[in-house]
Amino acid sequence: MSKVNTGYFFEDYHLGQVFNHATPRTVSGGERALYTALYPTRFALYSSDEFARGCGLPESPIEDLAAFHIVFGKTVPDISLNAVANLGYAECRFLKPVYAGDTLSTRSQVIGLKQNSNGKNGVVWVRSTGTNQRGEAVLSYVRWVMVKKRDGEAEAPEIVIPNLKPALEASELPIPEGLDFSKYDFEQAGEKHRLADYEVGEVIDHIDGVTIEEAEHMIATRLWQNTAKVHFDASQRPDGKRLIYGGHVISMARALSFNGLANAQIMVAINAGTHANPCFAGDTVRARSTVLDKAEIGDIGAIRLRLQAYSGAAGQSLEKIENKYPPQLLLDLDYWALMPK
Repeated sequence: MSKVNTGYFFEDYHLGQVFNHATPRTVSGGERALYTALYPTRFALYSSDEFARGCGLPESPIEDLAAFHIVFGKTVPDISLNAVANLGYAECRFLKPVYAGDTLSTRSQVIGLKQNSNGKNGVVWVRSTGTNQRGEAVLSYVRWVMVKKRDGEAEAPEIVIPNLKPALEASELPIPEGLDFSKYDFEQAGEKHRLADYEVGEVIDHIDGVTIEEAEHMIATRLWQNTAKVHFDASQRPDGKRLIYGGHVISMARALSFNGLANAQIMVAINAGTHANPCFAGDTVRARSTVLDKAEIGDIGAIRLRLQAYSGAAGQSLEKIENKYPPQLLLDLDYWALMPK
């Protein structure tokens, strides 16, 4: 009997299947330091304990997306080890901040299946929940991933496509306990703009670009314990390239959005996300945001943003062509963030 894990293939999944993923992870300040080394992030609440205390939190948490990567990475050996590509996200809620000393574990349930017409692979939808050492849910999200079949002749399962919310309402957003922006230090944060300064429909070009390096991507995927073969093994793709982990692109784009959205401090929900096209080492990633909605939740402002990451020269059109994403668009992400109102 083989003792090695070859991963699950599409025909191995069934509706309702539950995975309690291996390898819980205790978070330390090292994750925060490495996250800052990998991405040009400058959000003050995640950089300074004193700034975080000034906003009513006990200390600076790790970035929301760092928590996402840790929770996500645990799912890879069971969900996407044999993936062709990770396709998208929905109904993601960052339920509690994650602090140094917290231990994160992940559980997933299969909620949808659809074999592709080529018969060689299929799409698996899972809902994953990350919990801390107290059993409290810190993060919950749905993702769908295209997974290879082991046997092309294996019978296709009944098609079940989950009915997912297109977006979370402002009233559904989780607000971290104690969060208070009444004494917010705009000078320390780096920009003066608050919720009232943004208009629905406003487009913000974040100007800066970062060229993706092979080495930093390898460090990132190892840091997040993401073992998907397409990120490590160049022989897994016909073009001989290692695919950049989609979460790496999300974090890069979010970090770039600081220039123009420095006070959109806390990502609390991802309504929808699509990895529109693959990203490879050598691609230069740029970011653009569009304001989709605004809301006030008590004394806290909430801003809904469409964050688009794209490769190549600045200022390109990112509109769909014949209902298809343009080849330069890497990421189309719809999320809510909290900021001073």
